[in-house]
Amino acid sequence: MELRDYIRVLRKGWLFIVVLALVGVGAAAAYSFLKTPTYTAEAKVFVNTQTGDNASDLVQGQDYSQERITSYAGLVTTPAVLDPVITGLHLNGVSADDLAKQITATAPLNTTLLQIDANASDPKEAADLANATAESLTTVVKDLETTDADNNVSPVKLSRVQDAQVPESPSSPNVPLNLALGLLVGLALGVAIAVLRETLDTRIRTEHDVELITDAPIVGGITFDPKASVRPLIVADDPFSNRSEAFRTLRTNLQFLNLSDDAELVDTVGEEMSARHGRSFVITSSLQSEGKSTTSANLGLALAGTSSNILIVDADLRRPKLASYMGLEGAVGLTDVLLGRVELSDVVQRWGKTNLYVLPAGRVPPNPSELLGSKRMSKLVEMLETQFDYVLYDAPPLLPVTDAAILSRSTTGSLVIVAAGKTHKNQLKAAINSIEQVGSHVSGVVMTMLPTKGPDAYSYGRYGYGYYGEEQNEHRPKRAKVKSSRSSRRAASNA
Repeated sequence: MELRDYIRVLRKGWLFIVVLALVGVGAAAAYSFLKTPTYTAEAKVFVNTQTGDNASDLVQGQDYSQERITSYAGLVTTPAVLDPVITGLHLNGVSADDLAKQITATAPLNTTLLQIDANASDPKEAADLANATAESLTTVVKDLETTDADNNVSPVKLSRVQDAQVPESPSSPNVPLNLALGLLVGLALGVAIAVLRETLDTRIRTEHDVELITDAPIVGGITFDPKASVRPLIVADDPFSNRSEAFRTLRTNLQFLNLSDDAELVDTVGEEMSARHGRSFVITSSLQSEGKSTTSANLGLALAGTSSNILIVDADLRRPKLASYMGLEGAVGLTDVLLGRVELSDVVQRWGKTNLYVLPAGRVPPNPSELLGSKRMSKLVEMLETQFDYVLYDAPPLLPVTDAAILSRSTTGSLVIVAAGKTHKNQLKAAINSIEQVGSHVSGVVMTMLPTKGPDAYSYGRYGYGYYGEEQNEHRPKRAKVKSSRSSRRAASNA
């Protein structure tokens, strides 16, 4: 993942991350509230070795004290020191091992000081424990270090230089520290889970995901429209909308596709590439309900607006939808032409007063793949290329059946529809492989159902869409309304 991917993940999962951070803070607060407060009192003991008065003896005594102080620190938690403390403080029912868990002794480096810390739930008890332990340690060390029985003098002397005071505030729980740790742990878990969820999510969401799978150009992006089922033919129903502009941009990109080596340029000042007659495209997708039929219909309408003769062929001989989308009669069509029952001119229908023509699928045959892969279909493709500037074939999805892949061998190329947030990466890869395995190629990819909000939002302005700004809504030209049948509106799916 790149830096922009991590930023997108954080933007996408910010609410989840914030929730986990709050949960972490709440858990830390609950722990701090429920935990019994613990008070800590400390006493300090100075270790001195009695030697001669000259400098050499003093240095040797200092070194000896530093060597012995570690042993004294370990001696603090032994029964020899703690049993007298239990007796002196009348700690009935408490053993030396239990008391040792409340006492710690540390010796700061390069010093002869020994610090004794005592923990207890009562502040006065903590101070008494520290002082009693320090006093008991001095007595035990004196007895252990006394070697001259006659003089009864110990060369090592422990002096209590700091008595333990009653603490005013508990040392545990440390509420600010716990809250900070809870916040950090919550944030870390939130970010980790968000990144893991994004890593495990194999759905295609952005153009970058498509670019990692195929080198085919992304020729268009169509945003999600919750009203697509009501107005499937958006180019006709609302020609000045952002989605209509997106289909016109798709039309322009389609005209600029370098489909052959003999493509000619009008001149070198940036004019449009001359459109070669006979451009035919199979429009398909990985799975159903990705918007291929509505894309075919709206792309055909956009192309027809350039004064070109456009034909849309409903080549989905299994679940034909195009006729209902376009509000046309679809009982007789492609199937009947391939079977020789009717003439092509008898079933091709003109859509309104435009240059758009539609060839419905006709009756559903028992052998769609055989019909689309037949020589008669190949000859029909060649004939249609001579009669129309563009021929669009609305074909079935690639993964369930092989119809689209078989048909793509006879056409100029294929346009693969990818539904953002729905199509998985392995599905798109398998769909493209199915086209390439039959010797055809993918001319371009069209992304549909792109979100308009959130971190994955598709920006119209970035691609020059939306010529009419929001502030210009009141001054838009009057829309040219084209009536669509009720059946087409009910049958349409989101594109």
